[in-house]
Amino acid sequence: MEMNNSVFAVKLYEMGEQYGKLQCRIRVCEENNRKRIHETLQKAADEYKENTFLLEEKVKNCRSRAVAKLAEAQLDYRKKTEELMKGPVMEALHSQESSPEQDEKETDMLYAEFAMDFATLAVQQAMLSVLSALDRKNDIEKSKGVKNQEEDA
Repeated sequence: MEMNNSVFAVKLYEMGEQYGKLQCRIRVCEENNRKRIHETLQKAADEYKENTFLLEEKVKNCRSRAVAKLAEAQLDYRKKTEELMKGPVMEALHSQESSPEQDEKETDMLYAEFAMDFATLAVQQAMLSVLSALDRKNDIEKSKGVKNQEEDA
């Protein structure tokens, strides 16, 4: 499979788009307009469901086993965090001094913070992956250039 640097440019654009949506949606929510917050949440949830569906389709129909495996890992992460949020995390936060509503609120806030930390980690991982791929590509191209020069001699 030939690696094309423009793939990284497209992915960088997609990341920028998602980050822009996050910024705008958080600003909307800071206005404390309950109706707008709910509408924004619904729109984001719909996009998340659509993205999950697309990942599931990629796992089922992808010609590349490697791509399918990576998409499956993303789905597994989503399922695992959803399962944790429905029970074990909230149970671990519960204390006798808190109500179920307070537990839910604290769980939501904790998960939101965790998700943002995870996004930061994902950006770091993406940076390392891209730089590593480009470095390896350059090494391969350099070694091919040396071989071609030897063959021409």
